[in-house]
Amino acid sequence: MIDQNQRLTPDEAVNLFQTSEWLELGEQAHRARLQSSDPQIVSYVVDRNINYSNVCAAVCDFCAFSRKVGDGEAYVISDEELFQKIEELVNDGGTQILLQGGLHPVLPFDFYCELLAKIKQRFTVDLHAFSAPEIYFFSRKYNMSIAEILRELQNAGLDTIPGGGAEILSDRVRKKITRGKCLTQAWLDVHEEAHKLGMRTTATMMFGHIETIRERVEHMNHIRTLQDKTGGFTAFIPWTFQPANTRMENIPESGAADYLKTLALSRLFLDNIPNLQASFITQGMQVGQMALFFGANDMGGTMMEENVVAATGVHHCSSEKEVRALVEDAGFQPRKRNTLYQYLN
Repeated sequence: MIDQNQRLTPDEAVNLFQTSEWLELGEQAHRARLQSSDPQIVSYVVDRNINYSNVCAAVCDFCAFSRKVGDGEAYVISDEELFQKIEELVNDGGTQILLQGGLHPVLPFDFYCELLAKIKQRFTVDLHAFSAPEIYFFSRKYNMSIAEILRELQNAGLDTIPGGGAEILSDRVRKKITRGKCLTQAWLDVHEEAHKLGMRTTATMMFGHIETIRERVEHMNHIRTLQDKTGGFTAFIPWTFQPANTRMENIPESGAADYLKTLALSRLFLDNIPNLQASFITQGMQVGQMALFFGANDMGGTMMEENVVAATGVHHCSSEKEVRALVEDAGFQPRKRNTLYQYLN
């Protein structure tokens, strides 16, 4: 049993993971969750992931979605398709667009600013857009500082930044599974600069591939340290690597027990992150529901559309009705929220 009044050190976190049974760890995490957020409520957001392009200059061994310039399946979304997707979301009661693409080697910076402005002119939605690797890529490509890039995007309509592209915040891991993508410090720098501008962001972790348990904890420690400094992260979202159709498909898929145990450790270690999302997108609805007893207090997005994980053959998108029923069946009160975790009902 850990002392919840004492902050876990990285060494203690590694030892706790390695010596605890997953149910035992889950019980401790659930107790911490009940103390740190409303014990009756589980929140969710009605959202849609829109990938404005699948063209990417980087090579990520874990990605089944990206294409190169000139590939027959490469695309950049048209205004007509973009507006249709957002209109469908808004008509369904949605409030958040998660907008991401690859590291496109050709598009001008104006494309991204105009993309945000066009959406804001037509719709009242939260724009949760452009991961840290995209923003770092913009900075290098257009010879602007990270802060300058963020200010321009913020002026165009960017509200918050998603935590994508973090994978594992360990340069050993990043150098082995990606080429042409930012390393750990650059990912952290983007989020720190965003926090300085008053922008809130989320943090993610994709685990269950070549990383060690210590590197998972190293990842969490980077997030916790930056949160101590800025307070800008709204949530942490860990999920498991899906190997099908990727260059790493020989790696056995991480199971529900490993997912739930890692989720529980996240709640115990990240004592300064208010919200922890369940990942039913990779784990399925039943494990997503179990996550509510392993530290999670939020179901994440209903995901009217999701393409990147779906490219690996995993499809677990849902509807608001299904998510609410899942939360109620677990014994909690579902509350619809916006991107900033403010309740809407």
